[in-house]
Amino acid sequence: MDLRKLKTLIDLVAESAIEELEVTEGESKVRIVKSSPNAQNQVVMVPQQQAYAPAAAPVAAAPVAAAAPAAPAAAAVPEGHIVKSPMVGTFYRSSAPGAPAFVEVGKEVKEGDTLCIIEAMKLLNEIDADKGGVVKQILVENGQAVEFGQPLFVLG
Repeated sequence: MDLRKLKTLIDLVAESAIEELEVTEGESKVRIVKSSPNAQNQVVMVPQQQAYAPAAAPVAAAPVAAAAPAAPAAAAVPEGHIVKSPMVGTFYRSSAPGAPAFVEVGKEVKEGDTLCIIEAMKLLNEIDADKGGVVKQILVENGQAVEFGQPLFVLG
């Protein structure tokens, strides 16, 4: 399988809610398993004649690793208006590396002001404030992958 195809498949799994992807092309099979939100994806290439017993071990460990970080995040519910991600992608606080961030904690924003950019499928999407207020918290790190509906900012 072509290295560019592998990179594309890894990126698709990383940017989506898919936990596991298996692709068969000719005599080769590729299996990509997302083990946890913070870990790198695993790619296992197995010739068609071999069994999948060695590749099954990471899949069994994935739910245990993913369940542990979810509990602390649910406990810390921020107070104020929460701006959520409208899509899956990569979160950026500024328009370019080295450029000043769109907003900082303590900055007052009006409805329609740009808060951040989310890159999805090589498209840069500006995320605007849906309500005016003061930025109380920025809940995501620059360059971090975000999911649909994930809280990004708290406005007060």
